[in-house]
Order: sequence, then C-alpha cells, then structure tokens
Amino acid sequence: MRLLCPAKINLHLRVGPRRDDGFHPLVSWFCTTGLFDTLILERAAAVGDAAPDDTRDIIALSCDDPAIPSDERNLVVKVAQAFAKDAAAGGVWPVTAALRKRIPAGAGLGGGSSDGAAALAGLNALWNTGRAADYLSGFAARFGSDLSFFFHGPSSICSGRGEQVRPTPRPAAGWVLLVLPPIAMPTPDVYRQFDAMGLGSAIDADHEPDWQAWAKLDANELLAELVNDLETPAFEIAPKLGWLRDGIEVTLGRPVRMSGSGSSLFTLFDTEAETRIARTAVEHLHGVRCEAVMLAPDLADDLNAGRGET
Repeated sequence: MRLLCPAKINLHLRVGPRRDDGFHPLVSWFCTTGLFDTLILERAAAVGDAAPDDTRDIIALSCDDPAIPSDERNLVVKVAQAFAKDAAAGGVWPVTAALRKRIPAGAGLGGGSSDGAAALAGLNALWNTGRAADYLSGFAARFGSDLSFFFHGPSSICSGRGEQVRPTPRPAAGWVLLVLPPIAMPTPDVYRQFDAMGLGSAIDADHEPDWQAWAKLDANELLAELVNDLETPAFEIAPKLGWLRDGIEVTLGRPVRMSGSGSSLFTLFDTEAETRIARTAVEHLHGVRCEAVMLAPDLADDLNAGRGET
C-alpha cells in the first residue's frame, strides 16, 4: 500500500497564554500542501495471520533519511504498536514500512505527524479494522496535537491545543511557495520564548475570522489577513530566519509568513506559473531550497485512488 503523507502549513495561527496544564490554546487554519513523504506498507514476508506476542514487533520501519529514527521514536512505529493493541481482537499481522522523506524535520510542516497519521489510516485498511475517521482522529491525538488534522483535511480549523478539528473550504488561492531553510526550530524552544516575552492574548472562539469568506479571497487579499503569533519568538531565537523572511518579501513584493513554530516560510499565489517564477527567484537570490506546490491538493494514493490528482 502506497500512501502520500502531505506537509501542512498553518495559514493563520493565533496563540494564547500558557494554560495551567502547560499547553497553549490556539486557533489555526491548517492546509495540506503538495509536498509529500511517501509511506509503503506491506505484509511482512513469511508470516502467518497471527500478530507476534509482543506488539513491539508488529512493524519494521526503514527510512531513506539516516537522520530519521526507525524505532519507537518514530511516530509511524509508535502509532502502529499502539493501534495493534487496540485492534488485536479483530486480528492483526506484522507489516514492513518504507518511508521516503521529502518533508524536512523541525520545519513546522508536520511531517512526522503526517507520517504517523498515514500509518494509522493505512493499517486500519490493511487490517480491516473498520475504524471510522472520527475514531482514528481521536486515537491519533494521543500522539500529538497535529495528527488529528490529517483525518479531516485538506483544509480545517484547529483549536484547543490543535486536536479539535473543523473542516473548512479550501482556499481559492491554489498554490504555495514553500521556503525550506536548513534551520531546525524545536517547538518547545519557541513556546518557551513566547512565554518569556509575555506574548499571547485570550483565544475567543466567538470572534474567529469568517473562514468561509477568507477562503474566497485571492492570494494577495488572503495574505494581507494572515498572522502567525509564533513568528516574533522564532525570529528572536533565530534572527537569520527573520532576515531571510524580510529579504524574500522584498524580492517578491508580497507578504511571507512562517508555518507553525518554523522554520519553514511560505507565500501564496493564484497560479502555478507565478509560483514557479517566484521559486526560481528565491532560490537564485537567497540560496535556499524552495518548493512550488499545490495548496490543499487531492491525494492520489492507494487509500484515495480516483478521488483526484495531486
């Protein structure tokens, strides 16, 4: 089974002060993008239908990026082991998993979360466990706030600590330029800086933007509305990232936002042609990896065959 694991961006991200439980309330517009990891799931060779006695052996993961762990530190493995216990009564069997990474780690693009969510959805199909999307979304939330989104995408409003997901229309702006500097931004560090700077105001669900109206805006109109409250602490930690953002805004003559806690940056376009022109300019003038990809694409993989093109 071949699965596409899309990167996500936070088009808009408002963050409140830290709660007593240590989490920050937020409201964010999440969208998938056409930058994918690829996960291949297969029945393990020469095994019967019975799961091993120890579910730690339920999945064997390999990855083409040696910097990415292939043991229990990887969400693909962690989710598979937990789901094997949850689904064992229905009969599960060992699998092998091969992960091809294109989404950089520590970039605010949710690559690890997307991989874990895809693994859960794929195993639900392979093992014929029949869990509904809402069940899988709740199960996935145990492993991180971002995972639930991937069962409701490609465009959703996420609130709480990110696990409360409400699908919303895809943006009319259909293309995104992703800027991927080689800077890792650990999320806990950014939130600690956020707290140290005394940032954040109360999140009021009754005064959210009109998301459906925003979805109808063209790229320039939508960019003018977007905010990320984590940019200030991230740029305080990594000034070079802020300088890069400012320089790209000058180069392109349009707003550039950060996704999540960074370090990825993005800007929006209405057409593929202008996105690719912008990619060439940014790569040439700023020497940084860029991807010109669709925003909120359909997925054409073995779980979504026939539902659209990527």
